[in-house]
Amino acid sequence: MEKLLIDAKEYVFIKDYKDNAVFRKSYNSLTKKIYGFDFEQWYQTGYWGSGYVPYSLVDGENVVANVSVSIIDCLVLGENRRYIQIGTVMTDSTHRNQGLVRYLMKEVLAEWKDKCDMIYLFANDSVLNLYPKFGFKAVDEYQYSKTITNDYEIIAAEKLDMSLDESRELVVNKINSSISMSKLAMMKNVGLVMFYCTSFMSDNVYYLRGQDVIVIAKLDGNTLYLQDIFSSSEVDVDNIIKALTNKEITKVVFGFTPKDTSNYSVNLLREDDTTLFVMKDKGDLFQTNKLMFPILSHA
Repeated sequence: MEKLLIDAKEYVFIKDYKDNAVFRKSYNSLTKKIYGFDFEQWYQTGYWGSGYVPYSLVDGENVVANVSVSIIDCLVLGENRRYIQIGTVMTDSTHRNQGLVRYLMKEVLAEWKDKCDMIYLFANDSVLNLYPKFGFKAVDEYQYSKTITNDYEIIAAEKLDMSLDESRELVVNKINSSISMSKLAMMKNVGLVMFYCTSFMSDNVYYLRGQDVIVIAKLDGNTLYLQDIFSSSEVDVDNIIKALTNKEITKVVFGFTPKDTSNYSVNLLREDDTTLFVMKDKGDLFQTNKLMFPILSHA
């Protein structure tokens, strides 16, 4: 821990403290206050690993500002890349406008700028003017979709109960053995995928037993949102789609960039209150290749 003065007030700088119960509790409390969720279940189930690192400023025993780093190994157009995603940027309301996030951002960038292939983040609309000050620029992402027909009455895929140990073990094993299904794929990041599969998307995890494939997907009206596919061998995406849809579903929207995009429509990704920012010298990757970061890689 390192003591420092910011705006004439003393703080303590800490990082990577997930196993400290006092600081973790305070971190979770601030996250709940700012974002409406926390990381305690993720920690208790053992999925908060070394790939997610909070950088925080503490006042007494209270975490009052934070910038977190997610270390994400990716396969990008066939090449291995290490990316750093910045997230969970927050300041307690009683400590704002003192430059705390600015200090933490500088610490993160100084540590990681020469140790990775890209640094990026997703920002909400209220802070779009902040990140260009640190060398980031807004970048468009591109999302793929497809119109489909299916004559089946029922969905053949088996929905998993993610409260069961055997379901979670099955998903973890499949993540660890999966090959890339995307032009930009997050590789073997069990912790981040299981954060979704045990919280926000716990009701959206399917097993295609005959093909031994795990799929994260959401049905909404006439649309299937296909968030990701985990398989240890190549699969026919159209067959995956058939197992997840019935005759009511007429459209598939992908939460990742398929390897073969020749049969899909592509549009600018439009997300409410979310903009991708990338270090200025790396942004052309998305425009040139019409890519998006997988939904399940958002930290």
